[in-house]
Amino acid sequence: MVKKIFKIIGIVLLTLVIFISIGFACGYFYINSKLSKMQQVEINVENLAVEEEVEQKLSGYRNIALFGVDSRDGNLDRGNRSDCIIIASINNDTKEIKLVSVYRDTYVDIDGHGLDKINHAYSFGGPELALKTLNKNLDLNVTEFVTVNFEAVADAVDALGGVEINITSDELYYLNSGIRDTANHTGKEANIVTETGLQTLDGVQAVAYSRIRYTSGGDYKRTERMRTVIEAMFQKIKTKSIVEINNLADKILPEILTNIEPSEIFAMIPYALNYKITESIGWPYKVKGYTGAAWYGAPVTLEKNVKQLHLEAFQEEDYTVSDTVKKISDKIIKKTGYDN
Repeated sequence: MVKKIFKIIGIVLLTLVIFISIGFACGYFYINSKLSKMQQVEINVENLAVEEEVEQKLSGYRNIALFGVDSRDGNLDRGNRSDCIIIASINNDTKEIKLVSVYRDTYVDIDGHGLDKINHAYSFGGPELALKTLNKNLDLNVTEFVTVNFEAVADAVDALGGVEINITSDELYYLNSGIRDTANHTGKEANIVTETGLQTLDGVQAVAYSRIRYTSGGDYKRTERMRTVIEAMFQKIKTKSIVEINNLADKILPEILTNIEPSEIFAMIPYALNYKITESIGWPYKVKGYTGAAWYGAPVTLEKNVKQLHLEAFQEEDYTVSDTVKKISDKIIKKTGYDN
């Protein structure tokens, strides 16, 4: 039974809606009618634990959380684990995008629940608690999110005409096993991949590829595959005509939950063609397995991992973490005994 499946992806939404807007820039109300198909939810920004100093330091970046949840019934809110967590960090000046994958088993502090896996925050309190957990444990300023499940990803890839992915020999067996399972859960056809090398994958195949975690690198390599699929989709959508993008929007937008207002998306129109994914990062960088009520990936240490993240993602040299992060880091060390 497949319980932890790649279900993303928000960066594609952002690109999608921007290109829709470009294609119909002469018709604001038409654009709004498209964007209104998305499922909208309000988030109380005051509850997201964005510290003032962090907000000032990251003022040059727009950080958007992309959640992939294990929903099977169309519900994209609380009650679902976010087995995929990616932060799309947009540099407001250069329009460069960095993708930061946060590993789902990462041991962090969740308000009201103590130390637990970060993917449980979404299940406990929906996107609002998930955003708060990211901000307080990683010193971030994330107030916007996009959530989808795996069916939306498969539909998007199919609507794009597939994506090109390089398949290695050690991935082929697990890819085809995943294709059968994913097809069973989506009701789509299972097309087996018979060769390695550069392949055009359909929606089911792309989702199955992003689920692979039994080769070298395990779950960490899995998150890299997720980012690979995202980047392939990002590039493919740029090749589509206005009519094709319009059809894609009609299919995909109703399968998305977000708190980004249509007006905010519309404001991104002038910069759409300048967006470029420049880097993919997996976080935390150093972890050790810790077994308590379950298996957790404990950052070693949280403070060191947050400092490195701010260096690599935001070019903040000699970054000093917040008192909140220091306290959580000490709490994890006390619980696990891992301090180096």
